[in-house]
Amino acid sequence: MRRLLSTLIVASVIGGSFFAAGEIRAAAEPRNPPIAIPSGDPAMRVADRAWVTAVAKGDKAAAAKALDADFTWTDSNGKTQTRAQFSQALPAPALGADAGATIIGFTYGQVAVVEANGGKVHVLRVWVKRPTGWHILVYQEVKSLDAPPTVTPGTGKVCDNPCKGVPYQPKNADEKGVIEAYSGLESSAYGHDAAGFDAHTAPEFYAASSNSNKLISKPERMAELRQATMAGLAPTPLVSAQLFDFPGAVVMLSLQRPDKGKDMHITRVWTKRSGHWLATLSYQTAIQPAT
Repeated sequence: MRRLLSTLIVASVIGGSFFAAGEIRAAAEPRNPPIAIPSGDPAMRVADRAWVTAVAKGDKAAAAKALDADFTWTDSNGKTQTRAQFSQALPAPALGADAGATIIGFTYGQVAVVEANGGKVHVLRVWVKRPTGWHILVYQEVKSLDAPPTVTPGTGKVCDNPCKGVPYQPKNADEKGVIEAYSGLESSAYGHDAAGFDAHTAPEFYAASSNSNKLISKPERMAELRQATMAGLAPTPLVSAQLFDFPGAVVMLSLQRPDKGKDMHITRVWTKRSGHWLATLSYQTAIQPAT
């Protein structure tokens, strides 16, 4: 695997930015070739590295400073903690301080995402820019299956929810656009419409799911749809959602209930390009029964 520069590298990605920091290795299938140009917000990258280090060391005071008021932590078992719960006793991060992980990041105005991948473990961190600076809104872990899935939970025989509508009332025009794009995206997946899926996703789109044995890039997903396979990812009915709006970007957290199998905690980030809302990622963690 070709090794990237050990210093900061930033690359442009059609309205976002690609970055790697520290001893970072390129992904086996990099989303975009690295281009050393100055873009992105260095303050966010500094904040992310400091926060990851603080959590790995168990430094509650330092970790709490960067938390957004709506912060949630979701571990690989689907257990979600609020800001208050997290601050009381820091959970152990699945990848520690990201040592040896492949890291890819993108910025969408006031929203930034950091994706750390180490073997079967995938970690998403979503940062948002408030008047007081960058704060982490979402931390989510996904553990891939050890082998290809034999069953793909979905909507069942029909796809009314989410293909035709969802139980969420948009609060503004941007949310309305995102919800419409979300239904269009899921309709395309349900109908194995690769062209439709292409129209609703950004080039850097990746999906990580507890129901799949691998990360799935946009080209891979489109190839699967052409072959009429789901590979562990399929539209699932939406139970509830939270949308966090920023200029040109929306963070969507949802609870989804498939026709079989476990409920899913899903994070999606949407960006607006040329008047269209596009999905940039989908992290899906199955919620395990409480023990």
